Order: sequence, then C-alpha cells, then structure tokens
Amino acid sequence: MEHKGFTLWFTGLSGSGKSVIADTVAEELKKTGMKVERLDGDIVRKSLTKDLGFTEEDRNMNIERVTFVAKLLTRNGVAVLCSFISPYNKIRAYSRKEIGDYILVYVKCSLEVCEQRDPKGMYKKARAGEIKNFTGIDHPFEEPDNPNIIIETDKQTIKECKNTILISLKKMGYLPN
Repeated sequence: MEHKGFTLWFTGLSGSGKSVIADTVAEELKKTGMKVERLDGDIVRKSLTKDLGFTEEDRNMNIERVTFVAKLLTRNGVAVLCSFISPYNKIRAYSRKEIGDYILVYVKCSLEVCEQRDPKGMYKKARAGEIKNFTGIDHPFEEPDNPNIIIETDKQTIKECKNTILISLKKMGYLPN
C-alpha cells in the first residue's frame, strides 16, 4: 500500500526528549510498511550543516537546508521525522509552508527537567559560560504559535507521547485507522 508522505517536526529544548520520541514513533511507523527517514540535529550538524555555527542566521540556514531535504522526501511518500530545537516561530512557519504536509510536534518540557536530564552535559557547560548562545539559557526559545501536537515529556511517559502522536496522525488521515 502506498502511503502519503509527511514530515513530523519535533521542536523543543535540548534534553526535552525530541530524539527519543521521534525514534520511538519511527519504529512504529516502520511496522506499518511506511518508508521512514529520521533527520536529527546532532547528526545533521556533523554532515549537511557542519559549516554552520549557532548564530540566529546560521540556525536559520540549518533549518532551511533540513527543510529542503524533508520536502524532497515528503513529496516522495516518505514519513520524515525531524528533531531540531528550531527555536524560532518564523523559521518553523517557513518549514511548514515549504514542506506542505508538515505536522509540528511541540515536545514541551520544563527547563528545570531538561537541565536535570542534561544527557550531554550541555546545560552545565552553558551555565558555566563555556558554551555561548545556548537555547534556554542565554538564547531564546519561542514556544510554538500553532503546534499540531503537544506532548509533555516531563508529565507523560514515552509510550503516552508516542500514542498521542500516532492517534493524531490517524485523525489527520496520515495513518489508517
């Protein structure tokens, strides 16, 4: 069965659980026979956007490049799961417009919990002044204006978050009931 492509765009603070939830959802989508690709901020910054830093201009260029890739995959029937902090509403709106079949998932989690999780020690370094322009500390994160799905990883389990997303995809017509 041919599936319609779409992009699930996970946005949220570092440590909010974007990658974990996206990986979990990707595994479920693969079970349906759907073609699935994952684009993750940490991986993309080691290849496609390794020439970019963390200024607002570079962050936007990072998202523009990822948007181009996601758009190509989406129009070719792939479910694309993108995990990027993507801190600005304007660039998320750009991605939505460019991709078309774009579902914004706000991975909401308090800064306090993200700092407690701190899987890569980045918040600790940012608080110590070793990292500049770190989102949530000395760089802004704009809560999404119009997310299609909100999951709260500091209040929901991974399974609950995954189920919320899958149920939403069914209601939107991207997955069969």
